[in-house]
Amino acid sequence: IPQLGSGAIYPVPESDIVVPDFAIPKHWPRGYGMDVGWNRTSVGFHAWDRENDIVYRYSEHYRGQAEPSIHAEAIKARGKWLAGVIDPAARGRSQADGQQLMQTYIDLGLDLDVAFNGVESGIYEMWQRLSTGRYKVFASCNNWLSEYRIYRRDEKGRVVKGNDHALDESRYFICSGLERCKVEPVDEKQNVRFREHGASSDGWMA
Repeated sequence: IPQLGSGAIYPVPESDIVVPDFAIPKHWPRGYGMDVGWNRTSVGFHAWDRENDIVYRYSEHYRGQAEPSIHAEAIKARGKWLAGVIDPAARGRSQADGQQLMQTYIDLGLDLDVAFNGVESGIYEMWQRLSTGRYKVFASCNNWLSEYRIYRRDEKGRVVKGNDHALDESRYFICSGLERCKVEPVDEKQNVRFREHGASSDGWMA
């Protein structure tokens, strides 16, 4: 493991970022960021505490050498209603390849849009949230934490690329995904049955 020192991109202690896993309140909107590639595809699932403007990374899908259908099913298993943002290049050889891959995922049932990919401005947005306590990570998100520990710049100030898929998709989400977040929909049939037993719709949502 390299000695990061002043090369660390986010010089914020893990103790300020990591929180124990907890049940996400139903009224918090959620969404995901997605970074794709044959060797590694990373998807970070986030919930937004709007009242305090804190974003929580609560789950992740991190897998290599699998077809898009495998990744799509893993995402839908966490909620078919979730919307996400994806790397505009989608790790293709060209922008057209990236658009084609995104369309493949859309055809597989994902609600996806293109993420903003201004690297330096995105890193600044992430740093702002991390340093002010407005981006938190569940302790179970081991892949994000592993990348965070070695995310650095080289001696020329360039971002060292490689093990940064989770860091990239979390940046995509912060820059583009918040506006696409959704609150988990209520199962209307269950809601009707609940009201028939004397409870209000508001009571069901709580």
